Formats: sequence, structure tokens, C-alpha cells
Amino acid sequence: MSNGMIGIIGGSGLGQTLINHIGSVRYEEVDTPFGKPSAPIVIGHMGGREVAFLNRHGENHTYCPTSVPYAANIFALKKLGVTAVIASGAVGSLREDVCPQDLVVVDQFIDKTTQRRNSMFAGFGAVHAEFSHPCCERLRQAILAAGEKVGVTTHHFGTYVCMEGPQFSTRAESLMHKSWGADLIGMTAMPEAKFAREAQMCYSLIALASDYDCWKEHDITLGKKELLAEIIGHLNAATKNAIELIETVLKTDGELCDNECSCRKSLELAVWTAPEAQDEKKKQDLSVLFE
Repeated sequence: MSNGMIGIIGGSGLGQTLINHIGSVRYEEVDTPFGKPSAPIVIGHMGGREVAFLNRHGENHTYCPTSVPYAANIFALKKLGVTAVIASGAVGSLREDVCPQDLVVVDQFIDKTTQRRNSMFAGFGAVHAEFSHPCCERLRQAILAAGEKVGVTTHHFGTYVCMEGPQFSTRAESLMHKSWGADLIGMTAMPEAKFAREAQMCYSLIALASDYDCWKEHDITLGKKELLAEIIGHLNAATKNAIELIETVLKTDGELCDNECSCRKSLELAVWTAPEAQDEKKKQDLSVLFE
């Protein structure tokens, strides 16, 4: 397994656009115990580093949030040698000061999903990975430092509520999420971040604010098509900002993360099932995660 490859997961907006910024491109088809990932993985170079880029929703935005093959995506990146993941995703803002087109380097999540695989270790045994700080702090700080070098509004903290979807929130739900102290609402961060921790990979998420969630009434003078065009315009601008930020991060001197990071040791005390009771075939199938 190669060392130091950076994974980039593109969500709504970033999905196809980022490929144009990657040099020496080749495509990798990867098999995993969880099936195929969302799309062939793009291997190349960006910002002087080797990267593996995955379009979360697949070509032509095929997968809705619930049906994204999150386990296959993370397993495939790990199998290719990715040690750290910079993910992106469109979100609605739950805060007045997080404006459309802003970026947020997420630090916490609230998981409200109900229909998705929740662990890659089902059938193997009881595995309880520590998750109190779900995003790698060292990688977050590298992203924030890069944000100081570019002219992009980048918020240093944000709690992301991950809802099941695919419908958007009711206004009552949106107001409830605000009352919880959440900052963002989206549909794709979970279980992606959980699987990255189970795979002993560093993970950070750059959230792209496309609009205010429905807690804030929209401009009543705008028709539905005009409102959608405005939101897409915000997302396109946030995407441009995110690509500039990611390129700047990748140009950072030195390692963004290394094997001393606690994220890389997340399974050391996580397996509670006695060795003799573990499913040996499953353990072999999942061996990549333990590396």
C-alpha cells in the first residue's frame, strides 16, 4: 500500500468540476466486500500531491443520498492507499452569519439517518470505534491555515445535522435543528465519516453553503425557477471557492497527517469480540481496514 495519498470526495457541485484540476489522470475500478464504489476512482496529481478523487453521487448524479454506497467508497479509497480524506458537500445554513457561498470546516455531526448501513464490521464482531471528535483535528487545522491564504470566507467550526432525505426539511424541523445549536443541514456526511474512522483514515469535511435552510423565509418576489437558479449560482460559487481552498491545502509543505494521528489508530481498542469468536472469513475480507 502506498503512503500519503490524499482522497478527495466530491459531493453536489464539486462532483465533476474537480476532475479538470487533476493532472496525469487515470481511472481505477475497485472491487470491495461492499460492492462497487459510486464511480471509477480518478488517480492523479493536484497541488503537487498524489490524489484519489471519488464522485460521491456517481456520474450524472446517479445516487441519491440514501443509496450512495458509502462503505464501498471508503473501502475502495483505503484499498488504493489513501490515508486521509478531504470531503465536500453542499449544505443549507442554519445560521445567519454562515452565508450562501461560504465554506465551513465541519467539526461535529448529529446523525439523523435511519436507513443506511452503520458499520463495516457487521457479521465480523462487535467493533466500537471512538468517535467523540469525528473530524481529524490536524487535517482541519491544515485546511483552516490554507483558508487564511485565499480570499474565501471559511468558518472554523460547524455542527452538521445529517438527515435521511431525499426530501428537504419542514420548516418546523429546520427551526428545531437551529434550537439544537446546529449550524448546517445536509444529507451525505453520515455514515461516510463513521466509515473513515473505522478504516483508520483521517477525515475532514468542507461544507459548501448553497442557501439558508427553510427556517428563513425565501424572497417572495422570486418564482421557483428563479429561486433554484439563485441556489445553483451560490453552489457554483462555493464550488469554485472550495477547489481553490483544496488546491491550497494540497500545496502545503510537509505531511497533512501522519501515522501518529489518533485517527490512524482507531481500531487499537475498538474490537471487543474475543479472537476465537471473530468470523475469520470476514476478518480476511476486511483486512485492509486493519492496516
